[in-house]
Amino acid sequence: MPIRENKAQEIYIVCSGEMMAMYAANNIAKGIVKYANSGSVRLAGLICNSRETAREDELISALAAKIGTTMIHFVPRDNVVQRAEIRRMTVIEYEPQAKQADEYRQLAMKIRDNKNFIIPTPITMDELEELMMEFGIIDQEDESIIGVTAAAEATA
Repeated sequence: MPIRENKAQEIYIVCSGEMMAMYAANNIAKGIVKYANSGSVRLAGLICNSRETAREDELISALAAKIGTTMIHFVPRDNVVQRAEIRRMTVIEYEPQAKQADEYRQLAMKIRDNKNFIIPTPITMDELEELMMEFGIIDQEDESIIGVTAAAEATA
């Protein structure tokens, strides 16, 4: 693993506004903390690869702030990505004038110019759930629903 082997210096975490993607991003931040003091690894920011969830850009910006970094770019969802992938090409190769190609160019410039490398401050699962509630993504936590299927809810 590049972090453990001290091969990574700046890490960008790609995530979306989905709960598990944010959970994974926070776990990667925990891994960075673990190796930051023994090496030069730092978190350089979050990149939101949009899944078109509610208030996604605001949510990822808020998560970034909570862990001590920024969302350096919001990559909107665009079907040109799938059209390029089916041809085994990048968007820039497939359709260089596409709006999505410009998004990737902007992202590349932001990465090139970024100097904000930090040791993150990961949050707890409770804090992550509170953030999701704050943005109206999930309802107030109700321990009684954990493990209950949709079918069981419908008959209750």
